[in-house]
Amino acid sequence: MECRAVHGRRIRFNFAAIERQPSSANERRKLKDFLDSKVEAYNTPAFIAPDPICIPHRFRKKADIEIAGFFASIFAWGNRTTIINKSTELMALMDNAPHAFITTHSEKDLARLLRFRHRTFNVTDLLYFILFLKEHYQRSRTLETAFSQWMLPGDATIERALTGFHDYFFSLPDAPVRTRKHIATPFRHSTCKRLNMYLRWMVRRDDKGVDFGLWKKISPAQLVCPIDVHVARVARRFSLVERKPIDWLTALELTAHLRTFDPHDPAKYDFALFGLGVVEKF
Repeated sequence: MECRAVHGRRIRFNFAAIERQPSSANERRKLKDFLDSKVEAYNTPAFIAPDPICIPHRFRKKADIEIAGFFASIFAWGNRTTIINKSTELMALMDNAPHAFITTHSEKDLARLLRFRHRTFNVTDLLYFILFLKEHYQRSRTLETAFSQWMLPGDATIERALTGFHDYFFSLPDAPVRTRKHIATPFRHSTCKRLNMYLRWMVRRDDKGVDFGLWKKISPAQLVCPIDVHVARVARRFSLVERKPIDWLTALELTAHLRTFDPHDPAKYDFALFGLGVVEKF
């Protein structure tokens, strides 16, 4: 049994109870088989080109993949073509070597970034992101530790990693208040959809060639399935979520159900739910 504070009230959230919700074994087997088939259909190299994950796939160096993926995931709201174009623009401004740019740039190098915008993400946000990443990579070879260092043995999910990352990200002096809207945290009840997607990219590992599986300190079993209005719509049709708000608790509720299909890799069903909701308009 876990407790969460939602709008000032303590709510008990019981993963085991959700996993025992009544449904015939035959119905659940049919649903699992259907979702597994959709995972197989969408978790293929063909998924990469039209998706923001194509941005980190352009790189081979681990730190470049981490940074490119981080920006692409943070930019991932709205039209996917626009997300890819703006991510491509930023990588070009960084000479298509984001790790080298971030760790060795000069003030003159930063000047070329001053006109960059993506929706509400502006140059103030970008310069702070670069400052944080430079500070972090001076301490660690990988961005994984920015998340994994906050987790404890036995954590069922990445909730502590996301909360710790948010606080760590804004721990530098004079962190802009306006930039906080770009890094979600479960503490504010956000679904953390974009960060959950980013962690799926970095943590999940299989032989399909889409997700990278670069990070080993976080288990795929601890991932939380990304959820937005499209995924939530599909999940409700399958009775995988009952809560009306689309928030962190709903992300946990969905993930708990998906664990009954695959306890070791629940986030793989993001491919199925996303494909059904966005591509097939299910």
